[in-house]
Amino acid sequence: MQALNQSVAVGPMGFSIGQLLIILAFGVALLTGALIGRRHRTPTADTLFNLLLIALIGARLVFVARYWSSYDGFLSLLDIRDGGFDPLGGLLAGLGYAAWRLWRSPRQRVPLGGALLAGLLAWGLTAGPLLLMEDRGRPLPDTPLTTLAGDPIDLPSLAEDQGQPLVVNLWATWCPPCRREMPVFEQAQDEASDITFAFVNQGEDVALVNRFLDEQSLELGNVLLDARTALGDVTGAMAMPTTLFYDAEGRLVDTHFGELSHATLRQGLERLR
Repeated sequence: MQALNQSVAVGPMGFSIGQLLIILAFGVALLTGALIGRRHRTPTADTLFNLLLIALIGARLVFVARYWSSYDGFLSLLDIRDGGFDPLGGLLAGLGYAAWRLWRSPRQRVPLGGALLAGLLAWGLTAGPLLLMEDRGRPLPDTPLTTLAGDPIDLPSLAEDQGQPLVVNLWATWCPPCRREMPVFEQAQDEASDITFAFVNQGEDVALVNRFLDEQSLELGNVLLDARTALGDVTGAMAMPTTLFYDAEGRLVDTHFGELSHATLRQGLERLR
């Protein structure tokens, strides 16, 4: 589902395409429920918002249960900025709540059922074509990059030299979530010797990047510069941070938009092994 994980910038904020399509589908469901509910004199908005909340809680709980050992405290469990949600868990929780409401509230069956059907159709008609047209296994882009020493390099060359899966993080020093996730990557780079990590800075000069690494006392290998932000354009990463997971053959197998925690990075690394 890499196509849905591609990011877009909306003003100062960034969203994945998948997030925007969920918002669109939920809006369609709300509108449909309001129109049908008006005719049946039965509101559905509260039920739909409760359904969304329960689906999100269910998705989070299932994800946390799967990666419990990667969280280091109660507050980290609540920090949903890492995007740690299990889609199947959320779907089952949402469907369970919807079925219960349809059973307990006969007056809501028509408007709520119509709202849910409209929302599912809206999501399917927008996300479906993207998934069908998705170029699975997209190869590593050969965008020209430079090392901190000023030497030219590209990702295919790096991957060929290392001969193992490659995780590519697109970041910038001005990006707060990029800064927060750097210690997570530093630890992973030390521990996961079977995977290569590359940190491709977007649009900043070597002096700024070196100063940031020194100030944060970060020891990262393969810090690369993309002065023209060309890699973000090629990969569809219009907002940061974005992390790309490539297998040992150089094929894209997963994309994560937004901040990574130990748990969400562990999930991505599992798909490479």
